[in-house]
Amino acid sequence: MKTENKIKMKTGILFSGGKDSCYAAFLAKKEGYEISCLIAIESQNKESYMFHTPFIDKVFLQASLMNIPLVYLKTKGEKEKELSDLEKAIKIAIKKYKINGIITGAMESIYQASRVQKICNKLNIECFNPLWQKNAYVHWKDLLKNNFKVIIASVSADGLDKKWIGKEIDEKILEELKKLSEKYKFHLGFEGGEAETFVTFCPLFKAKII
Repeated sequence: MKTENKIKMKTGILFSGGKDSCYAAFLAKKEGYEISCLIAIESQNKESYMFHTPFIDKVFLQASLMNIPLVYLKTKGEKEKELSDLEKAIKIAIKKYKINGIITGAMESIYQASRVQKICNKLNIECFNPLWQKNAYVHWKDLLKNNFKVIIASVSADGLDKKWIGKEIDEKILEELKKLSEKYKFHLGFEGGEAETFVTFCPLFKAKII
């Protein structure tokens, strides 16, 4: 993460309620950035290339637990067209919360990262991807070390059946997940959409979601 003028920088977090956007918010806070708002998009397309869909309506509860304002818009989720809805949400955040930077939880998706960067360039604000190219296993270990409670919200990959839905990841389950990812060749961080996650607690929350 870029550190110059970070104290003065008002940022918006592109937020889905999953492990990566929550951890990006955690890192931003830790590094001294001011988190002025969360920005979430509800897509009607469950196969959206850009947006996480399971439990997206629960981001209101997460935002409340973090005491951070939320910019929330809906989109039909049409490929590429949904980007105009994201741009609209970021414009609202710029106008209402005076942000001059966006922080994402992107790890490997060039499709997502490049399109967010393009919008930020157009709107003349910064874009940070603190998890970019981070090793997925290390990322999971860091989540656990920092007391993140993460459950599986959906699955769509060989090796992951419905029994995984709702399961909270701990050290033991992480090792089981790692073995399955090696056997079935899916991305341990779910960067290919193999599963989606939801955070029920992290250090930014004032209480755990049951």
